[in-house]
Parts: sequence; structure tokens; C-alpha cells
Amino acid sequence: MPTDRSARLLSGLLLGAGVAHFVVPRQFDAIVPRSLPGSPRTWTHLSGVAELAVGAAVALPATRRAGALTAAGLFAAVFPANVKMAYDWRHKPAPLRAAAVARLPLQAPLIVWALRVARG
Repeated sequence: MPTDRSARLLSGLLLGAGVAHFVVPRQFDAIVPRSLPGSPRTWTHLSGVAELAVGAAVALPATRRAGALTAAGLFAAVFPANVKMAYDWRHKPAPLRAAAVARLPLQAPLIVWALRVARG
């Protein structure tokens, strides 16, 4: 069933991203907005745990709807980090700048994807 496959893919994306927050945390620390209180590493780990939990929720049919709705919210919540990354990378080589800027509109299809999975 396409919906189930889409949910599994979304879950995999979230779980992979969650694991990355612990395996290579420095890249995530660097994009934590300075306006957030506390250590960037704390926010990196908290967001990693959130992605792992949401990914697990999306994977399970019983919690898929709630998990996918939460995923949509999570994708919206991390948008300021992507804005910070695009700003911070404005003087990097063109391919890196392009990658950072390309992340900004990517949030919209991720949100739409999560909402579609939530609708089942």
C-alpha cells in the first residue's frame, strides 16, 4: 500500500536524522539559534531524541497519525535553524551556500508529506 510505504520512508528519514544528532552532533550544534537558552549540544540532543521518538511513532500504525502530525510540527520548528545555517554560510563556497539555501524551501514538502501520512 503506498501510504504504508510513505510512512515507512518518513519514519526512516526521521530515525536517520535522529541518529545523526548523536553520531555527528557538531554539525547540528552549529545551526542551533543563539537565541535559545543553554548549550547548543543540549538542543542537538533534545532534537535528536524528538526525531527518534517521532520516527518511531510514525513507524507504528497505532501512533502513526499523532506521530506524523508531530513530525509536521517538528519540521516547522527546525526552520529557524535552517535560516541560521543559510545566514551563517553566506560566505562559504557557492556549492555550500546553495545547499544551505536549498534547505529552506525543503521544509514545505516535508511538512506536506507528514500531513499526508497523518491523513493516511
